[in-house]
Amino acid sequence: MNAAQLHRVTHESFAHYRDGLVALLLDAVRQGASVGFLADLDAQQANNYFDEVKARLTSGELLLWVVSKDKDVLGSVQLSLCQKPNGLNRAEVQKLLVHGNARRRGLGQQLMQALEHAARKERRGLLYLDTEAGSEAEAFYRSQGYTRAGEIPDYACGPDGAYRPTALYYKLL
Repeated sequence: MNAAQLHRVTHESFAHYRDGLVALLLDAVRQGASVGFLADLDAQQANNYFDEVKARLTSGELLLWVVSKDKDVLGSVQLSLCQKPNGLNRAEVQKLLVHGNARRRGLGQQLMQALEHAARKERRGLLYLDTEAGSEAEAFYRSQGYTRAGEIPDYACGPDGAYRPTALYYKLL
């Protein structure tokens, strides 16, 4: 069996990873990740979401990486490049996902390193993100050098429909 490999996904290569990305998103939501979807997320809704992702990849406003092994996508992360003239120095880290069966193997760190390398190449010196306050993700982002900027109460519903606070983080590259 091949080792897991990191790949930058372009709009040209997107179709190869699409099914794995859908499966990864469904797994994340089933595991309780608060990534913009509720527990009733189904494959059709996930595919609709990835139609939007592909369009953003095509326009150049979004960058996407996956770690895959054979046909399985084990993890992914997105970098949304601010398109506003006054924000060309910043980008938002979005949807860092690692499959429940592949956690604690360094895949998240590998994905974040690739994202930060690309952000530097794109001249984005400020990265920011939000994550559920009190989640394991907070410790992960702190370990990657991100600084907690604050918290917003009742920011987003988790998959269970309960509103939860979000923690805001940033990193200067």
